[in-house]
Amino acid sequence: MADELQLPGFVDAHCHGFQRALRGRTEGSDFWTWRDAMLDLAAAQSAEGVRREYVLVYDELRRNGYTAVGEFHYLGLEEAHAAASAAAEAGIALVLLYVAYARGGIDRFRQASVGEYLRGLEELRAAGVRVGVAPHSVRACPREWLEELGRYAREHALPLHVHADEQPREIDECRAEHGLRPIELLAECGCLGPRTTIVHATHADGRELDLLAESGARLCACPTTEANLGDGFLPVTRVLHRGIPLCIGSDSNVRIDPLEELRELDGIARRQTGRRDVFSVDELLAIGSDGGAASLGLSEWSPIRVDATHPQLRGVDEPRAALVHGCSADVFSS
Repeated sequence: MADELQLPGFVDAHCHGFQRALRGRTEGSDFWTWRDAMLDLAAAQSAEGVRREYVLVYDELRRNGYTAVGEFHYLGLEEAHAAASAAAEAGIALVLLYVAYARGGIDRFRQASVGEYLRGLEELRAAGVRVGVAPHSVRACPREWLEELGRYAREHALPLHVHADEQPREIDECRAEHGLRPIELLAECGCLGPRTTIVHATHADGRELDLLAESGARLCACPTTEANLGDGFLPVTRVLHRGIPLCIGSDSNVRIDPLEELRELDGIARRQTGRRDVFSVDELLAIGSDGGAASLGLSEWSPIRVDATHPQLRGVDEPRAALVHGCSADVFSS
């Protein structure tokens, strides 16, 4: 075996850079108490702090095998420019998923109108930042915002990313307000299509998965974060049965390791089916790289190098399989 193996770089399709600061904390009993701690952290952010800290987060992503990142950003416009600057310094390709937030959360997240949001998005585009349209969720964006954002994304051929079906309470609130589940509402508002990525979908039902398959949308799974927050886990076998494309994200960055995300995804499928051959090695690697690039609308991103002499790969006959099923990101060479 050669001393070095080159592969397409992994693509982190869903990242909240500032949440790296919560790593290791015991933030409360469930998602909603964790969210309170996250909101306190978000309120304390500044453009200078984002510029400084995101260089470190993106460098960690880069060293651990990710060469492109979709930053799902809701800290403000000045901070969005700071995130783009940090990515350039760290040498990682960035798509700034600039978040639309009409209600809920904290003041700094929200825009006064969808027009204000789109002006900010266009300012980033004019500055040369690659962007995606990102309604935060059906909790944060009312129907009229979702309709306008879906229309804008289609007209400008931009990626559209949105959280959906992460928590049962989110679904209950959506049904109470709209008489629909979140992905059903997104479909009615014109937010589903081949450039759409639904983040999480841990509690999506069969009808919602059918809508994703019919529209050509994809799902972004963030297994280490979903486990850490007690979200649940993606219904992987039902997703695969429908041919819905997948990608991965580091999300809250409780752990930055694309191999672990893929291994968790594969492990869910194995537990659900009682089989070990649900995903091939090539399929998992493609989810981690090509799937994320398609989600972000990227055609080019850097490769990665694997140190085949690393002790984790000692004595293996199939290094790509060993990489996916038995290694940590320590095997990547800078």
